[in-house]
Amino acid sequence: MKVIIRKKIILCAAALFCIAAFNLGSVHAQTNPSATQPAGQSLKGVQLKGKVPVNGETLKINLPQAQETTLSNGLRVVVLENPKVPTFSMQLVVLSGGLNDPAEKRGLASFTAGLLREGTAKRSSREIAEQIESLGASLNANAGLSSFSSVINVSGLKSNFDQTLGIFADVVRNPQFSADEVEKYKNRNLPQIQFVRSQSQILAQEKFYQSIYGSHPAGLILPSPEVLKNITSADLAKFYSAYYRPNNSLLVITGDVNLKELMPKLQAAFGDWQKAEVPQLSIPPVSVPDKGHIFVIDRPGSVQTTFIIGNLSIERTDPDYFPLVVMNQIFGAAPSSRLFTNLREDKGLTYGAYSGLSTGKVTGAFAANSEVRTAVTGDAMREFMYEFKRIGEEKVTSQELENAKHAIVGSFALSLEQPANLQQYIIQQKIFNLPGNYWKNYPQQIAAVSAEDIQRVAQKYLDPAKLQIVAVGDAAVIRQMLEKYGAVEVTTQK
Repeated sequence: MKVIIRKKIILCAAALFCIAAFNLGSVHAQTNPSATQPAGQSLKGVQLKGKVPVNGETLKINLPQAQETTLSNGLRVVVLENPKVPTFSMQLVVLSGGLNDPAEKRGLASFTAGLLREGTAKRSSREIAEQIESLGASLNANAGLSSFSSVINVSGLKSNFDQTLGIFADVVRNPQFSADEVEKYKNRNLPQIQFVRSQSQILAQEKFYQSIYGSHPAGLILPSPEVLKNITSADLAKFYSAYYRPNNSLLVITGDVNLKELMPKLQAAFGDWQKAEVPQLSIPPVSVPDKGHIFVIDRPGSVQTTFIIGNLSIERTDPDYFPLVVMNQIFGAAPSSRLFTNLREDKGLTYGAYSGLSTGKVTGAFAANSEVRTAVTGDAMREFMYEFKRIGEEKVTSQELENAKHAIVGSFALSLEQPANLQQYIIQQKIFNLPGNYWKNYPQQIAAVSAEDIQRVAQKYLDPAKLQIVAVGDAAVIRQMLEKYGAVEVTTQK
C-alpha cells in the first residue's frame, strides 16, 4: 500500500486492474492557458495572506478506538464502531500483491484480484453482480502491480449485512477462475491497456518510473499485454492458493457494527478457511540514480508538453516522512503552493502544476507534474528548476510553514468524518506496524516540523543535479528548449 499526498491521476480505464502505482497529483489538461504575465511584473515571493482563517492552536484529534481479535486460523479482525449511519464497510487485505508476482508474469496478482468476483463454486459472475446490486451493496477487488497487498472491498446497508457477508466470503474463498471468464477478462482488458498507454500522462509516468527504479519490480505501472494474453486459469489458481490465506490477511470492518455481534458470523464465514505457510517476500533494494537525466518521448505535432520531474523519496516508516509531507504542501500539493502560484498565477503557463509524495514498504517517489503548451515548454522548465532550487537553497517563510501545517492538520481532521478514511488509517497503522497512538499524535508530529527540517529533506531528496526529468511532446520543438539543462535522450512512443 502506498500513501499518497495530493490528488490522484485518474486513469480513464479505472477498472483496469485498479493500478496502485505512484500518483503524481492532478495532471490538468492544458489547451488554452491564460495570458502570460507582462515582462517585469513577477509575483515571485508573494505571500498569500488572509485567504483562510486558521486556529492558532494545533487541532487535538480524538480518534474512536478500534477493537481487535484473531480467529484460530490466524485471520486478524479489526472492528471500528460508527453507529451514526446504518451502513458498513468491510475490507480484506491480503498481504501479498504485485511485488509477489513471478518475474515472467508481472501482473498476476492484479489479474487474480480482478477475477475474484467473476464466478465461484456457488455463483456465476452474473449472479454475483445481480445479487450485490439487489442488496444495494458494492463489491470490488484490486492489487497494484507494485504493491505488497491485494484488497477486496464490500460495503452496504446494515440490514443486509448477513446476505452481503455471504457473497463476500464466497468470493474471497471460492473463486473458480474458469477458462471462459479468464478469456472474457482478457478480451475486456487488452484494449484498455492499449488505450491507457496511449495517454501522455501514462507515457510520462512509465518513463519516470523506469528512470528512478530501473529494472526493480516497483517500477511497473501497467502490465504487459503479452503477459495478460498468456495468463491461464492454472496460473491464477496457483497464486490464489499460495497467498490468499487467513494467516496472511487482515479483515477490517467499520460502520454500524460491533465486535460481539459480528464474531459468530465471521467465525461461520471464515473460521474453517484453511491457513498455510505463505512464501516470504524478498524485496530487492532500490538504487538511487547517481545523476540526473532528461528524457523526451516524442509525439510529433503535439500541442502540449507533459512534464514529470522528481526522484526517489523514502519508505513509509522513515523519520523524514513528516518533513516531506510539509515540504510537499508548500512546494506543490495545493493551489496555494509554490508551483501553482508560480506557473499558473504568476506566469500563466498552465492550468495547474502540482507535486506528490508516495511512500510504502518500497522506497517511494517525490515528483512534480504539469501540462503546458508546446510553445512555453522552455519557460515552464525554467520555473520548475527555479522552484526545485529554491526549496533547497532558501528556508521557507514562517507564514508558509504555518499555513502548510494548518492545511495538513485541518484536512486530516476533516477526513476523520469519513468512515472510509478511518478504515484506511487503521489499515495503514496495522500493516506498517505504526505505534498505536500514531494517528492521535499525527497533528503534533506535523506541528514539530521546522523550516530547517524542510530545507534538509529538500537538499537530501530534491538535488537539482539528480532530478529525473520526463517530457512528452513534440521533440522537434521542445528538445532545444530542454538542452539548456543537460543532455536530452529522445525516444519514440511505443
